Amino acid sequence: MTVTDTGTVGSVTVEYTRGGHVATLLIDRAAKLNALTLDMLDQLERGIAEIETSDVRVVLLRTAGDQVFSVGADIAAFSRFSAPDMWRRWIGLGHRVLDRLARLHQPTIAVLDGLAVGGGLELALACDLRIADQNAGLGLPEGGLGTIPGWGGTARLTALVGASRAKELILTRRRIDAGTAETWGLVNRVAFGSLDAEVGQYVDDLLGTAPIAQQVAKQLVDAAAAGAPAAVTEALASGFTAGTEDYAAGLHAFLERSAPTFHAR
Repeated sequence: MTVTDTGTVGSVTVEYTRGGHVATLLIDRAAKLNALTLDMLDQLERGIAEIETSDVRVVLLRTAGDQVFSVGADIAAFSRFSAPDMWRRWIGLGHRVLDRLARLHQPTIAVLDGLAVGGGLELALACDLRIADQNAGLGLPEGGLGTIPGWGGTARLTALVGASRAKELILTRRRIDAGTAETWGLVNRVAFGSLDAEVGQYVDDLLGTAPIAQQVAKQLVDAAAAGAPAAVTEALASGFTAGTEDYAAGLHAFLERSAPTFHAR
């Protein structure tokens, strides 16, 4: 899928690399600091739907330009909504799209090459991993507009950093730097050299893991966070993975002391 746009309207594109095993979702509205509109959310959802049924094994979420990952929702756009429309359309669509991103069976990485605030940070929180440039800043400033994070930020941030730090970030509207975010567990790694090189290393590591086992493990972690008993989920998942081609390839490689070659999605 490729959707192109000109000017300040914004677009979302999907690019495939590494033999089709890596997909990059690119949000491009650099002229407006990658602020998100309803149409861009629709485009993003279509890109996610395309990836869901593909041979992709790793998903990168990137934005255009430099210094700003995304400032989040387009304030000028949502300021025109009535309260019912805000509830039904803006918040409802944002939740649906970000939830769908979070539910992708492939591992996802948000590449934070600059400022990620408001809905931009919430978008990154919907990914499995976050890798940040050393100059990135993160925050949820919605309280300054008389509103709250509305695309799952209160829940996902709390799950990552705990209630106390989530309250600090949301209630004070403070922006934290990348180093603090890493200390808190909000980002997985800060790149003090090349951000692309750091991302590339993560992609290499992810592609080197058996894809079905990897995707099942992602679901197990999500299920555990929701309170599912590991004794049940891991037993079922282990039985399932033991019947896959990836398991046979991995076991054979281990016994032969060679590097495994995984083919299954």
